[in-house]
Amino acid sequence: MTDRFPKNNLLFRGMSEQERADCLEALATGTKTYQKDELILLAGDVTDRLGMVLSGSVTIETNDVWGNCTILSHVGTGQVFAETYALLPGEVLLVDVRANEDCEIGFVRVGWMLREKAPVATWAEKFQRNLLQITAQKNLALSGRSFHTAPKSVRGRVLSYLNAMSLQNRSTEFDIPFDRQQLADYLNLDRTSLSKELGRMKREGIIQCRKNHFRLLKGEE
Repeated sequence: MTDRFPKNNLLFRGMSEQERADCLEALATGTKTYQKDELILLAGDVTDRLGMVLSGSVTIETNDVWGNCTILSHVGTGQVFAETYALLPGEVLLVDVRANEDCEIGFVRVGWMLREKAPVATWAEKFQRNLLQITAQKNLALSGRSFHTAPKSVRGRVLSYLNAMSLQNRSTEFDIPFDRQQLADYLNLDRTSLSKELGRMKREGIIQCRKNHFRLLKGEE
């Protein structure tokens, strides 16, 4: 089972093979496969385990009682989710975690790491350090979304997001992890309004796009 967890994952950075094996023996609780759109964690649940995406991808979203969906983030292969909730015993999830495609998830029990009888092995200190860095990176990603939803106009939100994706990919041509509906949900926009604005931006020579592939035209040499 532990062989399903990638050796080069950030959670295990700096660990020897033996330390990684000891870590997984102590913390890993198994893997499970999910079909596209299946819920992995549900708002209102509590968990002491973080999830690691071993294949496929998931989305973190909020769904209210009126049927409105807002996508907060996309979690790809090799990334983790629910780590903050796993470290806060009894904290109720305010989000849903949904399979964005068929995927396999590995679960790692981290809640007990903060208790009095936490392990003192060499791997434990490295694991905690790596988990802290991952949590900091996730906080940056969530704060980044607030920049994209801050503009009042549809175009302002789209440009903010595409600019950030260009910076992250170090290129003016890139793929985004969302389809049109998901992008609309992520930017807190109506899908029709988003599609119309993307069409106008294409006609004005600002972007080229097909499905989830984008090319930014202005600013290129």
